[in-house]
Amino acid sequence: MSANIDTFESRLSSNATAIEALLDRLLSTEVLTDEIARPERLRAAMHYAVLNGGKRLRPFLVVEAAALFGGDRDAALRVAAALECVHCYSLVHDDLPAMDDDDLRRGKPTVHIAFDEATAILAGDSLLTYAFDIIASTRGALAESSKVALVLALARAAGVGGMAGGQALDLAAEKESPDEQGIVTLQAMKTGALIRFACEAGAIIAGTPANDRARLRLYGEKIGLAFQLADDVLDLTADAATMGKATGKDASRGKGTLVGLHGLAWAEATLNRLVQEAEELLAPYGERGKVLADAARFVANRKS
Repeated sequence: MSANIDTFESRLSSNATAIEALLDRLLSTEVLTDEIARPERLRAAMHYAVLNGGKRLRPFLVVEAAALFGGDRDAALRVAAALECVHCYSLVHDDLPAMDDDDLRRGKPTVHIAFDEATAILAGDSLLTYAFDIIASTRGALAESSKVALVLALARAAGVGGMAGGQALDLAAEKESPDEQGIVTLQAMKTGALIRFACEAGAIIAGTPANDRARLRLYGEKIGLAFQLADDVLDLTADAATMGKATGKDASRGKGTLVGLHGLAWAEATLNRLVQEAEELLAPYGERGKVLADAARFVANRKS
C-alpha cells in the first residue's frame, strides 16, 4: 500500500472517530430542551443503527470539503453527523422486509432483526427527523443563512426527488427493467444525491462563492457515480463476508446495472475516467485539493 493511501486512510479513520464520538453524544439518553422523553428501546435502536461500523465516507467528505475552504471544523462535524443520520436511516429502511429484506448490515444483524420491524421503522423516522434538528440547533460559526441552505439542500437530496425517490425507482426496477438512462437516474438519486450533498455542504459551511459551491457539487456527482459503479462491481465480485451484507442480489432479482449492461472492463475504464474528471475539478485548488482527490481514488478502488 502506498504512503499516500496510508495517509488518506489514516485521515479517514481519524475523521470517523470524531464523527462517531459526536454521534454517540447526540444519541445519548440526555433529553434535550423541548423533548419530553427519549423512549429507551427506540433510542437504543437509533444508536445501534448509526454506531455499528462503516467507513463514514459521507461525513468525511463534508469535513474535508469544508476544510478545503477553511470552514469551521466543529460546524462541519455537526453537519456531517446530521448527514450520517440520514444515511443510516436509509439503510434501516432499505433493509426492511418490504424493501430489500436483508438480515445483515456491516456484518451485524439489521435493526429489524436485532430489535423488531416496528422499532426499525420508528428508528429510521427518528434519525431522519433528528438530522434537521442537528443542523438547526448548531451554534457558533454556522450562519443562519447557511443553516437554511443546508436544510434545503439536504431535504432535496433525501426526499422524493433524491434518495427516497431513487429507492422507489429501485423497487420498481425489479418488475420493469429500466433502460440505461433510467439506471443512471435511479443511481444518481438513490446513491449519488447524498454524496453530492456531502461535498456541496462543505462549501456552504465555509460560505464560499457560488462557483466554488458548483464545482464541489459537480465533484460530488462524479464520485457519487463512481461509488455506485464500484458498488455494482463488488456486488458481482466480492463475497458477503468481505462486504458485511448479502451480495449478488441485483443479479438474482433481475435488476439492471451499468456493469450488467457494459461489463467489468467498461466499468474499470469508466471508474478511471471519473477519477480523472474529479481530479480536474479540484486542480484549481492545488495541494489543498489533494485529500479530496485521494477520496475519489479511494471510492473508485474500494474493496468493500
